[in-house]
Amino acid sequence: MIIRTEHEKNLLYEAGHRLAFILDAVIKKAVDGITEQELDEYTFELITKGGDTPAFLHYRPSGASIPYPSTLCISVNDRVVHGIPKDYKIKAGDIVSLDVGLVRQGTIVDMAKTIPVGNIDVSAKKLIETTEGALYRGIEAARSGAHVGDIGFAINSFVKKSGFAVVCELGGHGVGKKVHEEPFIPNFGKIGEGVTLADGMVLAIEPIVNEGTADIALLPDGYTFKTRDGKRSAHFEHTIIVTPRGGEIVTKA
Repeated sequence: MIIRTEHEKNLLYEAGHRLAFILDAVIKKAVDGITEQELDEYTFELITKGGDTPAFLHYRPSGASIPYPSTLCISVNDRVVHGIPKDYKIKAGDIVSLDVGLVRQGTIVDMAKTIPVGNIDVSAKKLIETTEGALYRGIEAARSGAHVGDIGFAINSFVKKSGFAVVCELGGHGVGKKVHEEPFIPNFGKIGEGVTLADGMVLAIEPIVNEGTADIALLPDGYTFKTRDGKRSAHFEHTIIVTPRGGEIVTKA
């Protein structure tokens, strides 16, 4: 999607504001003892109460054998992304990735945050802080006239300084009219390489960072990825509009 009119921009920002409000409310519910399914049901309630539609529910990405069955992707500890909510009770010490999308009048926005539940150890805290920092480095690099590789370079350079590893198989993407649009945005790359970013392009920037190695495995449910070494993973995401000054964040309260 490329924003060409003020109406399109206003609608995108309205959808982004609604999604940010919803994710913040879900985060407040994500406490010791609540189940993943309860969080999923709460997210569905908030989205539909506002007159919008969950973007992930029944979405069937290319290659998937079944549509995604939930509103929210919940990935705890060594789960990387796309976790299907189950009856697992979140507990103190967990780190939890919450990823959600919303459709408002045909316009789609997407965002994610990884949060601590109660007290977490030093490495987990560093992992979360590094991944969030990498997100903003990527957003700064999303300038019109720059390249997809510039975003990946900014993200990976920041992550490597902390001793963590970006996941190579997964990354950001275009968004707006579909959940996943071109271009694919790896969280690594070389400056000046890849697709040129156009003014008004709508992107989901999403660093996915592992505590240990970058290696991941897909679970039998066909959606949930986990780290191969059993160490933890974190994930942050914003929907942005490409401008000459860098990415403008759409998914903010």
